[in-house]
Amino acid sequence: MSIKKYLIVSFLVLVPLLAKAQQSRAAIDSMHYAVREYRQSVRQEIRDYRDSIRVVRGQKCRENPHEIRIGWGDQLFETLAWYDQPHSTLYPESYIGQYEERYRYAQHWFAEYQYRVRYWFNVGGMIDYSGVVWDKVNRNGLGKEVSRDKNCNFHNIAIMATARFTYMHTKYVSLHSGLGVGLNINTGSEIDYRGRKTALAPALNLTVLGMSVGNEKWFGAVEFGGLYSLMNIHEVYLAGSRMFTLSVGCRF
Repeated sequence: MSIKKYLIVSFLVLVPLLAKAQQSRAAIDSMHYAVREYRQSVRQEIRDYRDSIRVVRGQKCRENPHEIRIGWGDQLFETLAWYDQPHSTLYPESYIGQYEERYRYAQHWFAEYQYRVRYWFNVGGMIDYSGVVWDKVNRNGLGKEVSRDKNCNFHNIAIMATARFTYMHTKYVSLHSGLGVGLNINTGSEIDYRGRKTALAPALNLTVLGMSVGNEKWFGAVEFGGLYSLMNIHEVYLAGSRMFTLSVGCRF
C-alpha cells in the first residue's frame, strides 16, 4: 500500500472515531452539568428547609413562651428513713419507753413557672413542699400506751431557680432534662443537735429524664430524677426524694 492510500484510509477511519469521541465528551459535559445543577437544587432545598425550621422555631418561641405547671412527687426517701418503731413488751411494767408511730407522709407538691428562651431551652423557678407527721408515744414495759403526742412533724420548703433542656420535640411529645438550684427551709416541732427548729440548706433538683405530652396550650408531664438538700452527714433533709413526679400545666 502506498503512503497516499494509507493516509486516505487512516483519515477515513479516524474522522468517525474523532466525531464519536467529541459527541461522548459533549454528553459527559452535559451529564456533569446536570449533576451540578441537581446538587445545587438539593442544597437550596436543604437551606430552604432549615430556614423554614428556624422560622417555625422562632414562632414557637414567640407564641406561648410562658409555662405554669403544678404537680405531685413521691416521698420514697422519707418512707425509707422514717417509719414506725416496734415497741417491746419484755420490760417491767414500771419501765416507760418512748416510740415514734403512725407516720403520715404529705408527699411532694410543687408549682413551677418557666419562660421559653429558645425552642430547646427554658428558665424559671420552682417551689416544692413536703412534710411528715407522726405520733410520739410513751408506753410501759408491757407495751400499754401511757401518753401520746400527735403534734410531731417536720416540713421542707425548697425554692429553686430551674433550667430545662429539650432534646427531642414533636407535635405532641417532647423529651427533656432539667436542673434546679436553690435553698431548702426545714422546720417543724423537732430540735436538731444545734438547738434549732428551723434550718437552711442548699437544694438541688435533677431531672434525668422527662416526657411531656400535649399540645402548645395544655400538657401533662412525667419526670424521673431526685431532689437533694443537705449540709453535712448530720444534716440531711432530702436525699433522692421526689424521684418520680406527675404534673399538668398550660402555656400562654
